[in-house]
Amino acid sequence: MEIIRDLVEIPKLSLALGFFDGIHIGHQAVISCAVEAARDFGCKSAVVSFKEHPYCYFKGESPKYILTLEEKYKILESLGVDYLIELDFGDICRMNPTQYLEDVLIKYFSPTAISTGFNHHFGVDKSGNVKFLSDYQGKYDYMYFATPPQSIYGDVISSTAIRQNIKSGLIFMANTMLGRKFTVSGTVVKGKEMGATIGYPTANIIYPVDIIEPPYGVYDVDVELGDGKIYRGLANFGFAPTVSDSGALVLETYILNFRGNLYGKEIKVSFNKMIRPEIKFASMDELKTQIDIDVQSL
Repeated sequence: MEIIRDLVEIPKLSLALGFFDGIHIGHQAVISCAVEAARDFGCKSAVVSFKEHPYCYFKGESPKYILTLEEKYKILESLGVDYLIELDFGDICRMNPTQYLEDVLIKYFSPTAISTGFNHHFGVDKSGNVKFLSDYQGKYDYMYFATPPQSIYGDVISSTAIRQNIKSGLIFMANTMLGRKFTVSGTVVKGKEMGATIGYPTANIIYPVDIIEPPYGVYDVDVELGDGKIYRGLANFGFAPTVSDSGALVLETYILNFRGNLYGKEIKVSFNKMIRPEIKFASMDELKTQIDIDVQSL
């Protein structure tokens, strides 16, 4: 997949429009529609998006994301997207819908197809919508596809719902809506190795500041190491002065059936479910007893 950050002419593309934060099941339906249309029309597919969430422009601050940009790129590529076109949201949001369609999409990409979600809006004051894109498809000779809402257990899948589920510790619901496990990656840092003294050494990563946070507590996780193997793990998420004196949030993971030095290596921790909230212990013996119980629940 080629990433393009400047407007250049790439004619005859099948476009998927949206920010696609999280690339959940609903987003995957939109993107797959564009990829399939490209295959049918014998052309290339492209996602037209933005590097930063529109929230950054309107609120002047960054939201908490569901996944990193690097992970987003990998998932888009795995879905078969040929181009990711990252536009400047500040420029686009000041355009009216006709300007955006004619001066950007038509002028540079002469699309054979355009795919969006059922509630897609664009342009100044969000005045562009699915009806607008549908009405203009005859004039500009593209096929327009608006994918219907995707739902699970009666709840419409959205990035907002996924964030709320993660914040509430409802990991199963978040994972179901995502179509994969909520995952956090990081480089293993050296702590004070207190877990090792009670038989539970942990691989510790500083939690990314721009990723949505689950409640502080203990989680059933899967851990992917650099060797590609996946191990079961027990992770504690919260403030850990034994790891970081800077006040950073830390994910401490005991990896079952693994022995080795991971310092300085990248690991990927995927959340399965929340086991319990964070607990303060009076002694290391109490902590060990509770971890024994937690491990048995995996």
